[in-house]
Amino acid sequence: MDQHSPLIIDIAGAQLTAADRRRLRHPLVGGLILFARNWENRAQLVQLVAEIKALRGDLLICVDHEGGRVQRFKSDGFTHLPPMRALGELWMNDGKAGEGSGAMRALDAATATGYVLAAELRACGVDLSFTPVLDLDWGESTVIGDRAFHRDPRVVAALARALMHGLLQAGMANCGKHFPGHGFVAADSHTEVPIDKRSLSAILQDDAAPYQWLSTALASVMPAHVIYPRVDRRPAGFSSQWLQGILRDRLGFGGAIFSDDLSMEGARRIDGALLSYTDAAVEALNAGCDLVLLCNQSLGDGAAIDELLNGLANARVLGRWQPDAASDARRQALLPQTPPLPWDELMLHPAYVHALELLP
Repeated sequence: MDQHSPLIIDIAGAQLTAADRRRLRHPLVGGLILFARNWENRAQLVQLVAEIKALRGDLLICVDHEGGRVQRFKSDGFTHLPPMRALGELWMNDGKAGEGSGAMRALDAATATGYVLAAELRACGVDLSFTPVLDLDWGESTVIGDRAFHRDPRVVAALARALMHGLLQAGMANCGKHFPGHGFVAADSHTEVPIDKRSLSAILQDDAAPYQWLSTALASVMPAHVIYPRVDRRPAGFSSQWLQGILRDRLGFGGAIFSDDLSMEGARRIDGALLSYTDAAVEALNAGCDLVLLCNQSLGDGAAIDELLNGLANARVLGRWQPDAASDARRQALLPQTPPLPWDELMLHPAYVHALELLP
């Protein structure tokens, strides 16, 4: 049978428990997402990640670490990274150096930001940060807000490409989010399903444009928990029309597709019904997701994670979803291919020292 480990789960604390070890060994688990509660200090994080990798070297260790208000590790030497809007503002500020100089400085600063972000995480053993945000700054969404680079999709694509170049210099892949665009709607998908009533042509011309322009550089994508009723009645992350027909076929994307967090209320409400974790995961995988995230369910006894592990295994036996070796290959392609610089070496590395000087 094809090997496919589509689940990204979490753990409750700063050390592994016996239950964590059991779950991480499960063949359906392909990775782990870290949160601030998993952090005490750098030494503890390095130890935790080493223990996880000792269990299974192929597990993808992820984190939401964008900069600004979405940065999980902020102490014990980690650089406080700017929100992405700061790079967009730098782009617009030409100063006395002449037209376009702000854009050129912003591109260099974006690469520096990506490099610092990735190099510090990788020095602690983390494989992937869910960045960059490609949503446009329409000024509507409080969830996105200053996480977005700019309102202009051309500026967003250019700065995102520069940031991804910095990630790549430190050996880290990338994840563009939230396809095809979350910035136009005001509702918070953590608690409800936002609805964007624009036409497909309007969305492709504006919000989704960076995905087409970055099709050769994007390693992974996370769809939005938004319904675009003029395209499909399902949220984008559960829509084969969005994920297969548009993202893969029309826009030419060949990397991995993550679902957003299935524990979010908005993530499991399809066609008016609130689905179980298992049913939601099956729907996401069948729509075209390669990987499915379930976050913050390890707290307490972690029953929701065990329910999903058992439920998805049973769904496979019943033929409700089929493992896909190509899908798992896309997951494994996100693992770093080069050894990281250890922290103490990184602190003295000329490229890192220079990058710190360029941060806005």
